[in-house]
Amino acid sequence: MKPISRIASFALSAALSSPLAAQDYPSKPVHVYVPSSAGGASDIAARLVSPKLAEALGQPFVVENRVTSGGIVGTAQLAKAPPDGYAIMMTFDTFASNPHLYKELPYDVVKDFAPIMLMVRYPQILVVHPSLGVKTVPEFVAYARKNAGKLNYGSAGPASSSRLAFELFKDAAGIQVDAVHYKGGGPAINDLVSGTVQVMLIQAGGAIGQNVKSGKLVGLATSGRERSPHFPDLPTIADFYPGFETTSWVGAIAPAGTPRAIIEKLNGALAKILSSPDVKTRFDVQSAEIAASTPEQFGELIKAESAKWGKVIREKDIRID
Repeated sequence: MKPISRIASFALSAALSSPLAAQDYPSKPVHVYVPSSAGGASDIAARLVSPKLAEALGQPFVVENRVTSGGIVGTAQLAKAPPDGYAIMMTFDTFASNPHLYKELPYDVVKDFAPIMLMVRYPQILVVHPSLGVKTVPEFVAYARKNAGKLNYGSAGPASSSRLAFELFKDAAGIQVDAVHYKGGGPAINDLVSGTVQVMLIQAGGAIGQNVKSGKLVGLATSGRERSPHFPDLPTIADFYPGFETTSWVGAIAPAGTPRAIIEKLNGALAKILSSPDVKTRFDVQSAEIAASTPEQFGELIKAESAKWGKVIREKDIRID
């Protein structure tokens, strides 16, 4: 019976992996997990594209926020979901760094998931409260050195990309600034605007961008490899510290073993959606840059980001308090 079972299993696997597997997909609603609360980058991305996916593929794409334990529980649930395309996730940058911050994650970010697409990138922006009286990166670094131990930076949480990015900046600039961790970017931004914390390096979309443009906060630089088209007047941090680069991103993943034909169908549908003028405009408002990668390109990014942040976390002995 065992040899027959193995043959049957192989035949089933081959059938699912063939283009025929995608012909009837989807034939029922698709669950779109979001490991962040409403209003986060991945939540916004999911709610922008899910109705479009429903229109393109003929079935509802239902967004579900699964934020328990920083989204780790929801991500673990996706890893254990049937690999049939009916459960996918819009995840974000900490997906790649979490394995190095938490000792025992119930999943492997490479082995347990199938990348679908890196959808969008968000530049991060170094911003300060106007009371500091600085307008450039060198001026801020000089101020921070003169006031060592007196400044606080805000982060969206102890495991957030805003924390990791600022720790990397501290190391590059040789400054000492203490962290104040919040439960999300919103409360951190509110306290930065009020002056409770004095500086942040955080995703540039939404409230941060609006506060910079209104003058409530002072933008010093963005953190990408090149200048952001959304903040063309700001230099990059790499202009002062060559090689410095951090970005936030959102991408779609599925459980490992999801048939390639279904991955390609989802990737193709997302590519068309992200190329449409109305969707591009709506992401532009969020200071997002469309990436629309292949599954392979997204997989390589996850590996590269995991290696990069793993090294930073080990060398700086960053811990979840």
